[in-house]
Amino acid sequence: MRSSLAPTIYKLRSVRTGEIFDDKGWSLDPPNESLPTLIRAEYHSRQLNLKGVDRGIFRFVDWLPFHQYIEGSEAPITYKSKELASVLGLKNLWITFSGFWPAGGIRMTTCSFKELEAYSVCSRLGSHPGKILVVASAGNTARAFARICSDNDIPLLLCVPEDNIDTLWSDRPFAPTVKLICTSSGSDYFDAISLSNQAASLPGFLAEGGAKNIARRDGMGTTVLSAVTVIGHIPDYYFQAVGSGTGAIAAWEANLRLLADGRFGNKKMQLMVSQNEPFTPMYDAWKVGSRELLPTDEDVARHQVEQIYSKVLSNRRPPYSIAGGLFDALKDTHGEIFKVNNTAAIAAAELFAETEGIDIHPAAAVALASLMQAITNQLIDPQKEIMLNITGGGEQLFKQSHNLHYLQPSHVFKPGPSIEEVKEVLARLFQKELQGNGVSIVF
Repeated sequence: MRSSLAPTIYKLRSVRTGEIFDDKGWSLDPPNESLPTLIRAEYHSRQLNLKGVDRGIFRFVDWLPFHQYIEGSEAPITYKSKELASVLGLKNLWITFSGFWPAGGIRMTTCSFKELEAYSVCSRLGSHPGKILVVASAGNTARAFARICSDNDIPLLLCVPEDNIDTLWSDRPFAPTVKLICTSSGSDYFDAISLSNQAASLPGFLAEGGAKNIARRDGMGTTVLSAVTVIGHIPDYYFQAVGSGTGAIAAWEANLRLLADGRFGNKKMQLMVSQNEPFTPMYDAWKVGSRELLPTDEDVARHQVEQIYSKVLSNRRPPYSIAGGLFDALKDTHGEIFKVNNTAAIAAAELFAETEGIDIHPAAAVALASLMQAITNQLIDPQKEIMLNITGGGEQLFKQSHNLHYLQPSHVFKPGPSIEEVKEVLARLFQKELQGNGVSIVF
């Protein structure tokens, strides 16, 4: 299907200084600032005009950095819970679900809301053709980008910890232009990020940008747009588990746009986010009122990551302290951070399956467990409206009915690879693509 959608008109603004500037195609930072800050898109359309449901995520195109149409997307669904709400004693529990649940009206084949950011990022990539996109991931993000880039002939380099590669599956083979390199067993997401930074520094490669990429955040922000346009107004509370906090930052930014829209009320949702014990760096900092993450031993942090139920909640360098990051989002919304142990998260996953009829990812179970904790400790008003962001689900259902293909690593790097080693490997893996663009990365 060819799209009749025109590129979105927007400017970029520094959160720290308020400076407004043009997007040069892949701007991740303000042009005239040295201190760390996120940038935000300010869209020409101040009001959200929904497109048809057949557009998938691009029904929210007014508030996405849209440059080219990418086929195959689905928007998240939002519905009012009955069974789970009844068990929890809640009057207005709204569930926003991203995943594979045909009976519920959604078929995200990667089973994760990471599809939302992947489609949005790949759409923005249309303004920057000819580059090999570099993405670091603990698992779900890599699966989403691998599938979408395979389907749309977009060269992609994934950097993932070797221990997490069992998450890189699909019901269809992956395109040869999608390559996977890994950090060796025992490494974590931060190690994968470090490797991706080396790769992205080379000619011909383009860093996806993580939380700094407006397309990633605004793609994830469509969960809130889904909820609010179904409910009719902004809810009181927003629950989500966080590894980097990017999804919660995106929810806050979507909320601010909805306030400016003027048709959905004047609330700021209280951001109620959660981490999986024992890996809780943002919780630890927040509880002592610190904008900066507390000092930690890297070996201890890696050991903590090995113990958590939800491996994707494992970012050791999250955008917490940065201007416009999670600390600011929580302060502005009078939010809170919870910590959830594995036992509570597993029990929450079982409860959701029993009451709502679909399996959910561990991260979503952490979010539900934090909601249950908030109810038990009387930290929320059970009469008010709650948005529970179920960020992934239906994977068990999907795997029961599909044969799976797994993306295999092209190279596994030992700790601390030199830039020369990375160059040599990538020159071999992407020889055709680099030569086609007249790029050489070999001295």
